[in-house]
Amino acid sequence: MTKIQHRQRGIGRMDVVKHLITAWFLHHAQAFIFSLGQLCRNPLASLLTASVIGISLALPAGFYVILENTRRISSGWEGLVQITAFLKMDIAEDRSRKLATELGKQQDVAQVEYISRDQALAEYRQSSGFGEALDALEDNPLPALLLVRPRPGGNPEQAAAILLDQLKALPEVDNAQYDQQWVRRLNAMILIMQRVVYIMAVFLGMAVLLIIGNTIRMLIYHRRSEIEVAKLFGATDSFIQRPFLYSGVWYGLSGGLLAWLLISASLKLLEKPVGHLAELYSGKFDLAGLTSAEALVLIGSGILLGLVGSWISVSHHLRAIEPA
Repeated sequence: MTKIQHRQRGIGRMDVVKHLITAWFLHHAQAFIFSLGQLCRNPLASLLTASVIGISLALPAGFYVILENTRRISSGWEGLVQITAFLKMDIAEDRSRKLATELGKQQDVAQVEYISRDQALAEYRQSSGFGEALDALEDNPLPALLLVRPRPGGNPEQAAAILLDQLKALPEVDNAQYDQQWVRRLNAMILIMQRVVYIMAVFLGMAVLLIIGNTIRMLIYHRRSEIEVAKLFGATDSFIQRPFLYSGVWYGLSGGLLAWLLISASLKLLEKPVGHLAELYSGKFDLAGLTSAEALVLIGSGILLGLVGSWISVSHHLRAIEPA
């Protein structure tokens, strides 16, 4: 065989491969568009199915957004860990100020604020409402304070515990304490709720599979005669199931998009009340929604569930249909 014949045969094989690839893409494009047309023919039923899928996906995603915003708030509180050191009553003010300066130079201390006895009395008088009772006292009963804030980084609880022991050992300090137990409890509750969200996501994902599987089963039932005719003409199962698989993809895609819209709309409705509540506490807090990556994961999860649910339903019910 000559070189020209070898080259012609190679070119012929390449043409066949290109033709097969082109035909494969054309078949998938036809099934993709055909499945969308089938959904558009029954807009109400398709919208109801997509809505149920969207709500099922939005519930765990919405709880995830709530937990992430709660985590943002609690992380800000953790950064405000503050130890209160009560100085002894007989410590002179000069020595107290010098002690505050010395502590502020330590590497594990971020900030030290000194509150004198007079300042502590004035703040207590303003906040407590017992001004007349305090005027009746001959001496100031309140000690001077050192508000010590540990430097952030590493393990904040361990660093605060070490610094607390150091402050208690100082001869000028009568007592030292800090209360972050409620923050730790909140973090523990967030961890539990995070597990609950994961479990909820699994159960609702299974519900989405059942919804899509049942919807595809109904589509197969209504097109049973078409499937029988297609099998009579030699259509393979993969060729017949392709439009049903894409129908599941469309359901999953529309459900994922609807879930994202529901979450975005809910956060928009909560934006003003949350901002007003933050202002009442002299702060500012903006609700954070799903990031672009998280939104893609949500929509991709809907598509994957739609594809898997439709594949399970088609594989099970298509084998039961045989031409008479």
